[in-house]
Amino acid sequence: MPELGFSRRTALRGLGATGLLAALTGCGVPAAYVAEDQRSAADRSARDKSVSFSNWPLYIDVDEEDETRRPTLESFSRSTGISVRYTEEINDNDEFFGKVSPALMNRQQTGHDLVVVSDWMAARFVRLGWAQKMDRAAQPNVARHLDPQLRSPAFDEGRAHTVPWQSGITGIAYNRRALGRELKSVSDLWHPDLAGKVTLFSGLDESFALLMQGDGVDTARWTTGDFHRACDQVERMVRKGHIRRFTGNDYTSDLSKGDVLACQAYSGDAIQLQADNPDIEFVVPEEGAELWSESLIVPNLAPHKANAESLVDHYYRPEVAAELAAYVNYVCPVPAAQAVLADSDDAETAALAEDPLIFPDREMRKRLTVARDIAPDERPELARRWNSIVGL
Repeated sequence: MPELGFSRRTALRGLGATGLLAALTGCGVPAAYVAEDQRSAADRSARDKSVSFSNWPLYIDVDEEDETRRPTLESFSRSTGISVRYTEEINDNDEFFGKVSPALMNRQQTGHDLVVVSDWMAARFVRLGWAQKMDRAAQPNVARHLDPQLRSPAFDEGRAHTVPWQSGITGIAYNRRALGRELKSVSDLWHPDLAGKVTLFSGLDESFALLMQGDGVDTARWTTGDFHRACDQVERMVRKGHIRRFTGNDYTSDLSKGDVLACQAYSGDAIQLQADNPDIEFVVPEEGAELWSESLIVPNLAPHKANAESLVDHYYRPEVAAELAAYVNYVCPVPAAQAVLADSDDAETAALAEDPLIFPDREMRKRLTVARDIAPDERPELARRWNSIVGL
C-alpha cells in the first residue's frame, strides 16, 4: 500500500493554467484548437514495440520486495512484447498542462503516448482537441468492463477520448471518538461544536461539488448561482473562524494529529487513515458526494497510439484491475474486479472486495454524482471568487 501524504488530486493554485486556457480559447488564438482529423501521427507501434506512459507518483502497484518492479506493467510486457517506459512525472495538473501545452498548441509531439490527469484537466484537453479518440474496437475490455456510472461525463460523451485510471469520492472524514457523535451531512460541518476544527480543500475543482451538494444542488446540472450561494456559506464560516484553514493533502496530517475533527477528504486517503486510526470514519453525506476520476488520455501525435490503447485495455482486464485496486485502494472503475478480489486466498485482500470505498454498493451509488466540470468561460469568475475566500 502506498504511503499516506501524497494526493493524486492536487489543488489548483491561483489562475495558473486557467489564465493560459482563457488566452488559448477566448483571446484571439483559435488556432490552438486541433480538429479531430489532425490529431494523429504515423503510428510506429507495429515496428517499435514500446510505449511511454506518464502517471502520478504512488499510483501503481509495486513489488513488496523490489519497489523498482511494477507487476501489472510487467505482465503487460510479457503478454504483448511491448516495453513500457513508465515515469512518475505528473505532480500537478496545471504544471503538467503548462509543460505540454506549447507542443500541443504548435502541432508538435509531446514525448508522451499515454498520460493520467484529473478529469477536470482532461476536459481542457478534450475541449482544445488535444486528446485523440481511442479505438474501442481494439479495447474490448474497456467496452465490456468500464463502470456504467463513469461511461459518459459531460466533457467527453461516451468516453471517446478518455478512460478512467482510478476513481474516488470526495466526502467527509472525521474522528468519531473525539467528536462524540455521528456526522451524516455536509451541514453537520457547520455545527457549533466543530468551530475552528474543520478544513476544506483549497482547490476550486476539488471543493465546489461537495459544498453545492450540501445545498441540495444537482451537481450534474449546477449553475453559477448555485456556486455563489455555496461560496456565501463558506465565506460566513471563514469570517466566524469556524473553518480552521484550507488545505491540500496535508489535511491527512491535521486529522491524524487531532488538530481538526472533520474535513473534506478523499476516499482513498480515508482507507489509509483508518488503517492507522480506526476512530476515523469516511462519510458519503446524505445529500450526496462527488464521484470523480483521473483518466488516461492519448495526446495528439503520440507515436505509439495502438500500443497505448493496448496498455489501457490491459488495465481493464478484471484480474489486472483487481491487482491495481488492492494496492492503491481508490474506487475501482472495473466492477468485475470485485469478484476477483473476493476469490483471493488472502483474507486481507478478499476483504477489500467488501469495502464500499473501493466498490461502492448500490445504496452508496445512489448518493454519488459525476459533477459537471467548470466551463472555460465560467472559470475566471469562479476562480476569482473562490481564491478570494481561500486566500490564494
